[in-house]
Amino acid sequence: MKKYLTYLLASTLVLATLSLPVTAKQGDTQSTTVERIKIKIAKLGVGAKAKATVFLKDGTKKKGYIAQAGDDDFVIRDRQTDAATTIRYTDVAKVDNNKGHSTARNITIGVVVGVGAVLAVLGILIAGLND
Repeated sequence: MKKYLTYLLASTLVLATLSLPVTAKQGDTQSTTVERIKIKIAKLGVGAKAKATVFLKDGTKKKGYIAQAGDDDFVIRDRQTDAATTIRYTDVAKVDNNKGHSTARNITIGVVVGVGAVLAVLGILIAGLND
């Protein structure tokens, strides 16, 4: 019985540490933010497969693909109208890539897997008690 309770406690602790939120550092300077934006744009690449959503500091957002990237600015093209917009790195607040799954979907999958693991451990414990 102690052995199963130990497994249950260990698995609960592992699941708890995996679900802790990751927070970004506060107090980044303007230059490091611009460098991070440049790195993010460079990682996305250039071309029709380099899909991105760019949030500007004035509250607007541009969605499309990165058509060209320079030292001070980059060009994003709207996928539907093919209209080009040149954006300076200093005007960007945040860049999201449009690849992969949404965060809500990933959290849901994690919760379902966690609940399944806890139920499996409980099932093993109950089966062990009956023996």
